[in-house]
Amino acid sequence: MAEGAKVIISGRNKATLEAAGRELGPNALAVVADTTDIAATEAAIKKGVEKFGKLDVVFANAGIAGGTPLGSATLEIFENVLRTNVTAVFFTVQAAVPYLNDGASIILNGSVISVLGNPGYAAYAASKAGVRAMARVMASELSPRNIRVNVVAPGAIRTPIWGAALATPDAEKAFEKRIGATTPLGRIGEPDHVSKTVLFLASDDSAHVQGQEIFIDGGSTASPAGAPIYRG
Repeated sequence: MAEGAKVIISGRNKATLEAAGRELGPNALAVVADTTDIAATEAAIKKGVEKFGKLDVVFANAGIAGGTPLGSATLEIFENVLRTNVTAVFFTVQAAVPYLNDGASIILNGSVISVLGNPGYAAYAASKAGVRAMARVMASELSPRNIRVNVVAPGAIRTPIWGAALATPDAEKAFEKRIGATTPLGRIGEPDHVSKTVLFLASDDSAHVQGQEIFIDGGSTASPAGAPIYRG
């Protein structure tokens, strides 16, 4: 909003969505829609376009984790993760495409989990690898319209998703120490680290960046041996 954008946001939780809308102010439209409900997503996008006009940026940000350990994973959880993180992302973009201005930017939300091999998260890892693969195809299809498609892949970021790990000052300190020990830059990521990267990809500053995945992880995927835990 500080950059002068008019913003459409959607989500399942009406209360938190409306609170976010109030915080963003009059140039924001908050629409209740479950991303796995394709018709609801299409309606939300159409409603936003009717209010603000055609789209310059789409950030497909919704996603869930869901543990799927080999040997005890359930089909319900596995398919729900893929439905939310892959299918819904594809159809969100598809719903937006007719309303995109030429030269627009699409940003998908990936994750370091797609490459780290974290035990118990096969479905989540597969879904985020799928996001990366989809971005490449979308970039090929939309390049004739000069529409860019890129991925941001965060590592550990300080958000409420960590729950009890950040619930108390002592827990937060211990969590930060653990994350910092395995991250070359020695710290947990902040929300601004992600939002500013998304802003870069949304803006003309990245006009020649196409089909890329940018890891926002302090070096944990590119240079894991540089983490403090490996340093003398």
